[in-house]
Amino acid sequence: MRTIKGLITVSTLTLMLAAAAFSQTVLTGLDGGHVDLEGQRGKVVVLAVGASWLPLSAKQADIANTLARKYQGRDVVVYFVATDSTRPGKNFASDQVIREFATTNKLSVASVLRDSDGGVTFRKYSIDQVPSFVVIGKDGRAVAEPFGGIDGSPNSRYDITVPISRAIDKAL
Repeated sequence: MRTIKGLITVSTLTLMLAAAAFSQTVLTGLDGGHVDLEGQRGKVVVLAVGASWLPLSAKQADIANTLARKYQGRDVVVYFVATDSTRPGKNFASDQVIREFATTNKLSVASVLRDSDGGVTFRKYSIDQVPSFVVIGKDGRAVAEPFGGIDGSPNSRYDITVPISRAIDKAL
């Protein structure tokens, strides 16, 4: 009987810890600092989830910079989340490569964060493609489905900043 109670207690604690870990989305910045995306209560958080190896991420960086400028001085923070792998092999990128990507694309976001292979952000925010954008409301929850479908063609009339801005404005 004691063994069963002990197993139930351990199982319950394990499930509680797993739920707490899943509810937090903490990513590491290139500077080594950590950012808790849901822990920024009172701010709207915009994630530009991409990869340095992906040609469309240059366009995504431009969009992220546009949003950062547009909402500067308001309760909005924009991050670029690099999903490049940290393990040698396919889609690997060192921190230096990602820094070069940020410099080349003049990223003016709050910080560049790492999420190797998208392991955290893809599951947490139901992202099915990169590049994508996610808008997290002041309560720490996503306010809309991820915004994907960035068109890199110069003749495109679709401006993805419009629906992203609407989601940000609604969350403010």
